[in-house]
Parts: sequence; structure tokens; C-alpha cells
Amino acid sequence: IDLDIMHTRREEVIQWVYEKYGRSHAAMVANVIRYRPKSAVRDVGKAFGLPITTIDRLAKLLSSYGGITEEAFHAAGIDLHIPVHRHLFQLANEILKTPRHLSIHPGGFLLGHEPVHDLVPIENATMENRTVVQWDKYDVEELGLFKVDLLGLGGLTLIDTTLRLLKAHRDIDLTMATIPPDDTATFDMIGRAETIGVFQIESRAQMATLPRMKPRSYYDLVIEIALIRPGPITGDMVNPYLRRRDGDEPVTYPHPCLESVLKKTLGVPLFQEQVMRIAIEAADYTPGEADQLRRDMAAWKLHGSIDKHRERLLSRMVAKGIDEKYAERICAQIQGFGEYGFPESHSASFALIAYVTSWLRCHYIDEFICGLLNAQPMGFYSVDTIIHDAQRRGVVIRPVDVLYSMEDCTLEPLETGRHAVRIGLRYVKNLLNSAAERMVSARASGQFTSISNVARRAKLDQRSLAALATAGAFESLSANRRDAYWCASGTSYDDVLPLGIAEPDPMPEFEPLAPHEVTVWDYRSVGHTTRPHPLANLRVQLKQQGIPDAATVVQMKNGAWTRYAGMVICRQRPATAKGVMFATLEDESGTVNIILWSHVLERQSVIAKTASFLGVSGQISSEKGVIHIVAKKLWVPRFDRTVGSVRSRDFR
Repeated sequence: IDLDIMHTRREEVIQWVYEKYGRSHAAMVANVIRYRPKSAVRDVGKAFGLPITTIDRLAKLLSSYGGITEEAFHAAGIDLHIPVHRHLFQLANEILKTPRHLSIHPGGFLLGHEPVHDLVPIENATMENRTVVQWDKYDVEELGLFKVDLLGLGGLTLIDTTLRLLKAHRDIDLTMATIPPDDTATFDMIGRAETIGVFQIESRAQMATLPRMKPRSYYDLVIEIALIRPGPITGDMVNPYLRRRDGDEPVTYPHPCLESVLKKTLGVPLFQEQVMRIAIEAADYTPGEADQLRRDMAAWKLHGSIDKHRERLLSRMVAKGIDEKYAERICAQIQGFGEYGFPESHSASFALIAYVTSWLRCHYIDEFICGLLNAQPMGFYSVDTIIHDAQRRGVVIRPVDVLYSMEDCTLEPLETGRHAVRIGLRYVKNLLNSAAERMVSARASGQFTSISNVARRAKLDQRSLAALATAGAFESLSANRRDAYWCASGTSYDDVLPLGIAEPDPMPEFEPLAPHEVTVWDYRSVGHTTRPHPLANLRVQLKQQGIPDAATVVQMKNGAWTRYAGMVICRQRPATAKGVMFATLEDESGTVNIILWSHVLERQSVIAKTASFLGVSGQISSEKGVIHIVAKKLWVPRFDRTVGSVRSRDFR
């Protein structure tokens, strides 16, 4: 049983379960953390005493999954003829997939009528107020024990936060049940793939499919969410479904007995339940055998137990008159479901959350963005990408400020009737939550008048003051950020001194930060910038080099050759993509998707995997509203000043 709950209240629910059933009858399931390429080279390299810089350079070139190759060592400049390097290569490969340590499952609970310590070994977890079973979910399921997954879902937190903001600032009282279910404007927005921040349909793959799919109903979203999963992708079911939906391919069924099973998905199996029913109808499985197939799909990654079904499914489907190639695709899809596949009910519940978050983004984007920033960490994109996308859509984002910021992001009224989003103190690096709480509490009795006034009333130490100064949070009190940093570095609250404040030395004269320096300080201090995008400061130089912006690229015709440069906001190399990497680059006007075929990736793997600011030369691929640059060559743009950088979100 899976139960999705707001991720900000998950611990509350976990403790309720302990109180309800008692610690003798409830314990969390363990999670066996196994060595992957990055962790393997880091641990072995550390044991061998290799320089941290060398290990980091190598780890950055490895994917989170797959193997550790000699090519990666060569690309990192590590000579495998040196014995210690050869031993690193051999031992790191040997320990791949072996257990590294025991962790706690994100939300798996074992519940029992009898004391759980009579059934399984348990121990106190490192985390306070938790007990954990020393077995993982596969061990628990093998014994037939009852497990409930209490999973934190950022999308639910986002909805709750946004609805509360609507009530507080607009006196609009809505629930998920009262939001209009068939809103044309919302589906139009989804069809344009304007879904950054929207639950489940914001990934690069989903956004590439939405303009082709053009969902117009709730059930279209159910299918969309199930479509971009390893099951349908591995079984080569995605493009056939889209072609049939567009009318480019007739809807056919591999056998008359499967029409009732596949009719609502146009003859293409997309859901886990459909695979089970295909086994029953086309391969004469009993319902019990089909359920065992479902269990084996879930445990395939650990036990490889799907293989025993393969020959049986193939022979029985072919004997029934089903084309052998189609039967092979079904078997491939079953293996894909073992990686990650959706039952229809799961997709249906996620589709509802996707629709509600889309509706909120479409109609109340100011409140939506504020709620999204307060619900972090969640989703596919960094805060920086979320902010720049919101600004392109007319949302006013104001920086953190000691005179106005609360702990969380807040809304401030504008004369237009809309609201600006004020960044909260939670985003200032090296500022403790307790310090932020003291600042908000002190400000309630009167506005701050100087940096030393902030230090005294909020009892801030030098580290907290320096963090606020670096982030530009004192700009309402001191316009020059360098001045503020100097003052903060020499000021601190000290309750040992009679006056409580150590005053700074006399102030020297500092030059104000240049625009590009402000951007760099922003990224270092809060991880994002509310100022113009870093590339806006470099657009003149980019134009001189003949490099267009994203808004120009997405208007280019299919087959056109172009050069483009942008900040890397995400990389993705799915196991189903056969060595292909997908990347998304961003500038001040929008985003551009890049496809890196395996031969390009092999030739330029270092720059592809590590560059935060990337140039690409290639050819436009444009089909039914989906636009990419198919990369032929990668390069690092050169400029006469530092470009701010944000860490990309890299996914499998």
C-alpha cells in the first residue's frame, strides 16, 4: 500500500503511526545502499590516499549508473599504467552493486499484530524517534509481511501552500475538489509545454511529448504520465501511441482477444494492469499467475525473476497467433515495468495533482511561484530556473531583504492588483533557521535601522551577518554590498560585552559591484539570482560571435544549422536511451533542448558532463511543435568576465 502525503508533514504522520500502533508493532523498513560508480571510486580512492581533486575529477565524468570505464580514467587524466590507479580501477569495478551501508526506506513501515521484534531483527535508527527493521522491502515482501509506504510528495505541499496563499491574499477559498476540472486555458498551457514547476509533467521528456500529445482531458493526462516511463519506452510503445492519436497510424490489435484490454489506449499497452491482462488473455495465465508476474516485475531489479516468464509468454502468445515481434515488445515492456512502471490507478492520482498544479500555474502564477519556492526541494528544476522562467512570464521576484523578508517566501501587493514574490531568509546560505526566526521576531517590534541594529536586536554572530551581506540582504540599509560586507565582518553580537556589540573599524571606500559581479555574489550566497539572467550581461558579446538567443532558436526551421550557448540547467541520460544524453540550456529569453548522440558524447564526454556554460553547434530538429538541436560539436564559450553558474540538475 502506498500513501502519498505532504512532504513537509511526513514526519508528523510517521510519529502518529508509532503512537497509534506502538513501537513494538511498527518499525520502518531498511534500504540497502549499494555502491554505484561515483561512490565506488570515491571510497576506494580515499582508501588509497589519492588526492581529493583527482577523485572528484573522475567522479564527475561517471554516470550514477552503469560501469567504470577506462575511457573515463583517460578523460580525467589518470594514467592506468600507474599501479595505484590500476588498482583503483579494478577494485572500484569489483565493489559495484555490493552493499555499502544500511539506510532507512523513504517511508516504508512494517506493521504487525504481534510484536515486530518477534518477526524481524530491529534496531534504533540514527534519526531520533525511529526504529528500523534490518531488512529491506524485498526481504519483508518475501515473508509476506504487511508493509505500508508513507511517501512525501512535494506536489501536495505545493498545492496546500498555494491554496493557503490564495485564501490569505485574495480571499479565494478553493480545494482540489472545487477547482474547475475541464479548463481550456489550462490545457492550452499544458499543450505548449509551459509546465516548469508543474507536478510530474515538467521533465524534459514530458515537455517534449506534451506538444505532440496536446492533452485535452483529465484522462489524457493519465495517459501522458504513464507514457513517459521505462515500461512503455523499453517496449517501444510511445511513438506508436502518439502516431495513432494523431491519426497517422491505424488503431489495430495484435489479436481480437486483446481489443477489450487495449481499446482505451488505442491498441498500445501502457499500464501495468494491461500487461497482466495480456498475460491472462493472450498467454493463458491464471489470475494468480498474473499477480505473481506483477510481483516479479516489482522485484526484477533485485532477483531478475521476470526472465522465467519470458519463454512462457512468448511461446503462448505466438501459439495464439500473435506476431512474434509484438510478443518480444511485450516482454521488453514487462522488463521496463520492472525498472519503473505505473499502474493505472497510480497514474490517475498523479494526473489529478498534475492538473491542479497546472491550473494554479495558469490562473494564479504569482501565488503558485511563491508556493513552489516554499515547497522546495522538489521537482525537476533548480530554484534559479524556476525564478527565471517566472520572470519571463511576468512574475516580479524581489531579492532577500532584512527589512521585508520572512523565513519563507512571501507575497507583496503591486499596484496592478498582482503580487510580487519576496525571497525568504531560508535561501541565505550559512544563515541558521534560528537566526532567521530571531530576525523576524525582532522586526515585529520595529523596523531595523542599521546593520549593527540588526546584530544587536536579533543577536546575530559575525557569520550570520556576513551571510546576509553577501546575499545583498542589507541593500535597503547599505546600497553598496561591499560596504555592507565590510561592516558585517566587523560587527557581531556579543553578550559578554556590556553594550552587546563589537563595532567595526572605520569604513574605507569601496567601489560598487559591477552587474556581473552582483550576479556572481548572488549565486555564491543564495544559489540563484533575481537580477537579470547572467547571459543578459553577455548578450552583446554573444551577438558579436553570431550566437542567437533561445527565442530565436525555437523559431528556426527544421534542418537549419546553428550555434547556440546557454547555461546547463539539467542533463539526463536515461537507461532506455541507449547512450544518448539529453540536456537543456537556458538564457535570458528561454530554454533550448539538446540531443547528444553517443558518438558525440564519447568524443566530448568531459565538456558534456562537466560544463556549466555550454556552446553547441548542430542542426535543428523540429517536429509537431517539438524543437531540439542535434549536437554535432560542443565548445566552451569564452568571455572577458566571469559568468555566474548554477549547478545543473542531472538525472538518469
